[in-house]
Parts: sequence; C-alpha cells; structure tokens
Amino acid sequence: MEERSLRVYQERTFFSKLTKTITKLLIPTKIGINGMLISIKRNNAIKAYETYVNAEDTNDQAKQEAANKKFEDTYALYLESIDKYILDSIYKKVKNDTATEFEKNALSQYYSIVHLKETEYLEYKYKKQMYLLNIDYETVENSNKPQLIEKYKNLFTSQMEGLYKGLLKHYSIKLADNLSSGAKDEIYNKIFSTLEGYIENILPLKMKQDPENTTYKNILEEYQNFEKFTVGKLDQNDNIEKNMVLLALSRKLFTHSLPLIVAEQCYEKLLQDTRSLIVDTKVARKQEKAYSLLITLMEEYNVKLLSTKIYWDKPSEREEYKAFWKEYKEVAKGKDTNYIEYIQQKQILFLKNDLKKLRKDTNKYYRIIQFYCNKLVELGAMRLIKNSYTSEGNYIKTKVSA
Repeated sequence: MEERSLRVYQERTFFSKLTKTITKLLIPTKIGINGMLISIKRNNAIKAYETYVNAEDTNDQAKQEAANKKFEDTYALYLESIDKYILDSIYKKVKNDTATEFEKNALSQYYSIVHLKETEYLEYKYKKQMYLLNIDYETVENSNKPQLIEKYKNLFTSQMEGLYKGLLKHYSIKLADNLSSGAKDEIYNKIFSTLEGYIENILPLKMKQDPENTTYKNILEEYQNFEKFTVGKLDQNDNIEKNMVLLALSRKLFTHSLPLIVAEQCYEKLLQDTRSLIVDTKVARKQEKAYSLLITLMEEYNVKLLSTKIYWDKPSEREEYKAFWKEYKEVAKGKDTNYIEYIQQKQILFLKNDLKKLRKDTNKYYRIIQFYCNKLVELGAMRLIKNSYTSEGNYIKTKVSA
C-alpha cells in the first residue's frame, strides 16, 4: 500500500510541481532570488568604489588601503554572484532547450573564455571579468533607473579600462616570447581586437564622463575616422586601414600598456599585410587603392611612430632614419607651393626607403620589389633597363627624334 500510494502521488505530479516551485526560487531570473542578490552585491560594490575614489583624494594612506581592500572584496563577491547567475540560470535554460539565441550565445562565449583557464590564465582572468561586467551592464542599462545607471557607469568604465590595459600588457609581453609566425599573427589579431573593443564600447562612455579631457579632445578626429569602420561590410583593405586608425589611437590612449616597441611591430605587420594585398590583387582599381593605403601607412609609421623613438637597437638604423627624416622635411616644404609635386616626391621617398629594407631579402619580397620599381619608373625616379632597374638620378620621359 505504501508503494502504491507513492506511485499515486507521482502520477499526480506532486513532487514534480514541488520541484518546479523550488527551481523558480533557486534558479535566478530578473525577479528571482539570485537577481536580488546580484542587485544587493552590485550596490555594495558601487558604494565601496565611491568610498575608494574619495579616499584616493586624501593623504591618509591607511584610509586609502582600507578603502581599496573593501572595494576589492565587495567587487569579487559581486562578480561571483553574476557568475552564479550564468551557471545556474542560463545553463539550465540551454539544457532544457528553453533558452533564447542571446542566452545560447552568451553561454557559448562563457565557455570559450573558461576554456582559456588551463593554458592562458591571465587572459582568462581579464576576459572573464570583462564578460561578467558586460552581462550585468546590459541589465543595469535596461533598469530605467537613471541614478543607478550613472553610478554604475563610473564603476564599469573604471574597471573595464583597467582590464583592457591589463590584457594589452599581457599580449605585449607575449610578443617577446619565441613564437612562430602563426602564433605572432594570432597575438597581433588579439591586440587589434582588444583595441577595437575598448574604442567601440568603453571610450565613448569615458568621453561622455569627461568631455573636457585634453586627451579625448586631441583624438576626436581619429575617433570619428574609426567610426566609419563600424558600419557595413569591410574588405581586407578596409580592415588594414581600420587597424591603422586603432594603432594611431593607441599611441595616445595606451602608451604604457602597448609600448612603442610593440606598436612598431604591429605597424610592420600591417605594412606586410598591405604589401601582400598589393601583389595578390589582380584588379587594377583595388591594387591602386591598396597602394594608396600603403603610402598612408608608411607616413603613419615613419612620421608618427619612428619620429618619437628614442632607443634604437643599432646606431646605424638611427642614423639612417635621421637621414630619411631630413629628406622628409625637405619634401614637406613643397606641400603648400606645389601639392602635386609634393605627393610625387613623398611617394618616391617612401618607396626608396622601403626598398632598401626589402632588398635585404630579395627572394622573399621579389614581387613587391618589382611593383615598387615599376612605380618609381612611372614617377620618373628610376629608369628601366632590359631585365633590370636602376635608381641613380631622376629621369623623365622624352620623345626621341629619328
């Protein structure tokens, strides 16, 4: 009879109903217990952050340390509560096939980050915090509570900026390792992706918070230039140009997290990508577009980056650059008097300068070397001789009489 009564209860789904009720209480939703816990711990973190910021303005070292410790503890508890939300709620929804596409994608991203833990712990640590903060930022933004949103943004932007800088510094250190060319390319792509994430998502918030900041005023033109790459489908040329703009912005926003030596390597990577694009492109219009980008990139690299370089590995390289810089200043004098001539002379200078470097490995760069030489012949800076080129002197085309 006891067994029979138990089966009767099961048939009436008494226990299953009870389980569903408990699940609603334990599994967090926007109105569930875990949602309230996140809200409480978020508020604690916001208050601790404000106390920490105020303590930084005082000269009381002990007060600063205590405020910092308090904030670190509450911040850790706050992130743990969001983490629990993902594991308990979204995971169960995906398992029961009741999750939305957003929730499925969110869980997929979560596990792709967790996967890094065993091999790249620092990258995992930074990316997981960024992910958790982004998840809750969406919740706060949709809360329709202006005061909460404003206070949370201060915490959010401060923490996210620190995480982005930490991630860039980590990648910069990784580049110093003995990596294969493929592994280095992967790091370069991560650097560009991290820069793009910051400039697209965090920088606009920072600029709104501090519109009078001199740094933000100085990068406004470059930032607006970047914005045009955030819409529409980008081809390879557009992606290279976008990364060039990102590097230009990084020189003013991340001078310590992305040191000059790393930015230099990133520029060299973009130069190589553009050279490859030129020789691999069969369509004349696209090739000319890539060539125009190459000249712009050469100017960015030589003028905006190398001109600020203080320490050179080889004194001979420094002397070569000084000679180049002297020529560049001479060419620049003609910009206001004869713009067309200035553009031509600038191209000649950049192509010849790059040609010197590429000729150290002719076998590897023979196709782009040939392209450069053809361009120099067109510009009247090189003469074509059968099966070879010579760049001694300046040459112009003349009509030979019979």
